[in-house]
Amino acid sequence: MIKKCLAVRHVAFEDLGLLGPLVAARGYGVRYHDAGIQAFDAETLLTPDLLIVLGGPIGVYERDAYPFIADEVAAIAARLEADKPVLGICLGAQLIAAALGASVAPGPVKEIGWAPLTLTADGRTSVLAPLGATPVLHWHGDNCELPSGCARLASTPHCPVQAFARTPSQLALQFHLETEPGRFESWLVGHTVELGKAGIDPRELRRQARTLGPATREIGQKVLAAWLDKAAA
Repeated sequence: MIKKCLAVRHVAFEDLGLLGPLVAARGYGVRYHDAGIQAFDAETLLTPDLLIVLGGPIGVYERDAYPFIADEVAAIAARLEADKPVLGICLGAQLIAAALGASVAPGPVKEIGWAPLTLTADGRTSVLAPLGATPVLHWHGDNCELPSGCARLASTPHCPVQAFARTPSQLALQFHLETEPGRFESWLVGHTVELGKAGIDPRELRRQARTLGPATREIGQKVLAAWLDKAAA
């Protein structure tokens, strides 16, 4: 029987990326669930063997503007409570934090572009250990508190909680390891309004994708593969 992976997608170009082949190689059939189009009922996120909640340009606290967020947070909370494997990326990480009762709010600055992390002691013994000082792709303006009962794994000067884990199979990453450098142009086009408001030149991000992206891709694959193997254990 084929194992099932559900990927919650908030915007079309922020897809599984590198995760797609890694998930398929471990025997999962992949299905996307498009937030805001497909509803989150009680069983939506409980049924799959593996859940990956992807990024998007909205805030967890914008529930009046995007009413589906409340149902999504509740569905994620039910999966966490059931101790089933889940990976949250960027907005996905913030949704996990909210589902665990932690605050999510705008941070002091937008972090957009490649930059290194500082791993905590827990982070250095986690699946994130291979990252070391390798720059990773950041693309967020919101920060979350560390949820109760979770281990903080990484930080940056403007974002104290860049990664956390509730269990070895429940991981939240504010940054992006899944992005394919060769498909990064779709991010620049899709986020053009945000880049303009932040005063960030897409040509600099394109340069970073070309020069730093390949190394991040190689190490990111190792990290994501290690987490998938833990999640399936």
